[in-house]
Amino acid sequence: MKQAETVSEFYKRLPNHAPVNVPLNNAGIGHINVFSRESCAEVSPYSRRDFYKISLIIGKGKIYYADKWIQIDKPALLFSNPVVPYSWEAESEDQSGWYCLFTEDFIQHSERMNSLLDSPLFKIGCNPIFFPDDTQLKELSAIYMKMQSEMLSTYPHKYDILRSYLHLIIHEAMKNNAATNFHTYTNASSRVSALFLELLERQFPIDSPSLKLKLKNPADYANSLSIHINHLNRSVKEITGKTTSTHIADRIIKEAKTLLQHTDWNIADIGYSLGFEYPSYFTLFFKKHTGLAPTQLRITV
Repeated sequence: MKQAETVSEFYKRLPNHAPVNVPLNNAGIGHINVFSRESCAEVSPYSRRDFYKISLIIGKGKIYYADKWIQIDKPALLFSNPVVPYSWEAESEDQSGWYCLFTEDFIQHSERMNSLLDSPLFKIGCNPIFFPDDTQLKELSAIYMKMQSEMLSTYPHKYDILRSYLHLIIHEAMKNNAATNFHTYTNASSRVSALFLELLERQFPIDSPSLKLKLKNPADYANSLSIHINHLNRSVKEITGKTTSTHIADRIIKEAKTLLQHTDWNIADIGYSLGFEYPSYFTLFFKKHTGLAPTQLRITV
């Protein structure tokens, strides 16, 4: 898995999307652009991007992220962020819809930013895909068409309008998924558990074999959260039903599977990046939790 793709690299990969005489800070602060999906790539590389994308997908395909994939067999709204790597694989020739890409500077340049901190764009662990009904699909399509038109306009404040349209799309997703995606803390244990799970997720993905997992055990996480390890373990167990160590092990295994399937790194490099000093330690750990040696998984996928 390579380093996160930049906006410039995106335009180099898809030169027909490259804006003519449009700088990367086209919005003054940050960058935004809107495209039709008719010209989208059939297969996109599995990697992180250092920008955000919101795609209204009309067409069949699969979204791959981490060690999971989601079948897209009806119109879908996909949110992607710089944290989670993903790839797209089209399964039908007919592809339509729209997508917009934008940098964090663009979305941060807003007094309403605080209302979006728990949105599908910024909240780790939220469902990144929503399936709009017919009415929502018409509304979202209309917004994207207005955004495309606005990109071509010469109105001096068009980026403020584009930012407002972007907020509309985000709030539509938040409004229609509030019951499943957004939660409040009911007590101190709930808050500690949520902080731990978010911190755990932020350790990933591993982008380079030269990088090494910084937090490897419950004590590391307790120190990072400035709480006693017993408090952390008790809170996580109470809220999730699983121990802190189990959560860490499960996430390391998940990342190991991703690296084995989507990179050509050798076993030693994968083990080292996940915190194992010796390949044999990594192999024993992986086999204990999966029943397979790392080499067996790589051969069978």
